[in-house]
Amino acid sequence: MNVTVPRDAPGLTRALAAQAHRLAYSDIPEDIRVWCRHCVLDYLACAIAGAHEPLTEILLSELGDQGGTPSTTVIAHPVKLPSLSAALVNGAATHALEFDDVNLAMPGHPSVAILPALLGLAEEHRSSGAAVTTAFLAGYELQCRIGRAIAPGHYDKVGFHATATLGSFGAAAACAHLLGLDAEKCTLALGIAGTQAAGLKSMFGTMCKPLHAGKAAYHGLLAARLAARGFTSQTEVLECVQGFASTHSPDFCPEVALQPPPHGWYIRDNLFKYHAACYLTHAPIEAARKLREQYAIEPTQIAEARLRLDASCERICNIEAPRTGLEAKFSLRLTTAMGLAGVDTGRLSSYSEATVTDPVLDDLRKRIVLDFSTGSPNTLADLQLVLTDGTILSARYDAGEPATDTRVQGKRLKEKFRALVEPVLGDSRSQALIDETDRLESLPDLRNLLHLCAA
Repeated sequence: MNVTVPRDAPGLTRALAAQAHRLAYSDIPEDIRVWCRHCVLDYLACAIAGAHEPLTEILLSELGDQGGTPSTTVIAHPVKLPSLSAALVNGAATHALEFDDVNLAMPGHPSVAILPALLGLAEEHRSSGAAVTTAFLAGYELQCRIGRAIAPGHYDKVGFHATATLGSFGAAAACAHLLGLDAEKCTLALGIAGTQAAGLKSMFGTMCKPLHAGKAAYHGLLAARLAARGFTSQTEVLECVQGFASTHSPDFCPEVALQPPPHGWYIRDNLFKYHAACYLTHAPIEAARKLREQYAIEPTQIAEARLRLDASCERICNIEAPRTGLEAKFSLRLTTAMGLAGVDTGRLSSYSEATVTDPVLDDLRKRIVLDFSTGSPNTLADLQLVLTDGTILSARYDAGEPATDTRVQGKRLKEKFRALVEPVLGDSRSQALIDETDRLESLPDLRNLLHLCAA
């Protein structure tokens, strides 16, 4: 749907809410259903793998102490929590390893904000897989539309973490859809979500970044629940004076939010991660791997490496000398060094204190010069190596290109799923979860799928 809303005129919030409300399962093309299944599978893999990270255990301990009705599965744990608490824990766990999916329209991590809230709500209400698919897509598309309307200033200039802020809107719209709220109450839910939305990029490399994802799910679920009970809010939260757009971005362009996505649906531009680090490190890693594999380079042969990137990368993942495995995920120099040295950057154990203190990697990291002057998309990297014999080698890689073959993508995601989930849940249960996700839309409810996710 393409609706025109004049710049700075009222109506954007209502138009987006109505659009999300109207989405029906029959409106969804088959390939988009496949993309939705892929997002759910990848979400579950990341949630299960991150379920026992220290930050997850801290949150689980605190929220367990808060009590309440234990209605919702905590993924890869033998306990249940109230739905809001479970959404927060599951969301933070999923984002803990920096391995969950990305969409540059936000720009941020779309699924981790929506699915912890939505799956918990579906568990409570015994919602069907088709209903969950539709609600997920409604929230996914809405948060990307808002992201486009406030880009690039919201993320690049002001410094908000879009997964936290825009994800709150996406989770609210998805949960409102699953609850069957009308367009007016969906609008109110967006207002309730918008006044809660927060999250700072300055927290990258700390436990607060995954907390952002959990809070987005929490805020969105709370917003939909309150709207269902008759709670009121500003119905023009995006476009009103002192509303979300004017306080969160210098670049508000409301008409962009209601234009057709470049490929028909924003979810077609979803990017899955195969390196367990910040997404803007992926292009440098791939360029480094390409040179290493093509020319059989060893670290001792490299006199200097020059990495050219967009200036926005400097404010996102430029921890020069990381001290922990978590900080390593936000270090362009170290992750590029890992790629050049042949370290498996898709392996969770690669991001550790042993890695950041490894003398070979540390020495190579110091020989990498960063040049933030390209003005190119921040997913594009140019890597040039000067070898000790004077040879100059170069490679370019763009990590912003979505998959064009969903069959190949599905195979890669299942390989990633097994690598992350089998050590936690075992082979047979991992395969059963894959099978359940493959038939997601035909499931009468998600009880068995979520039961398989529990410890």
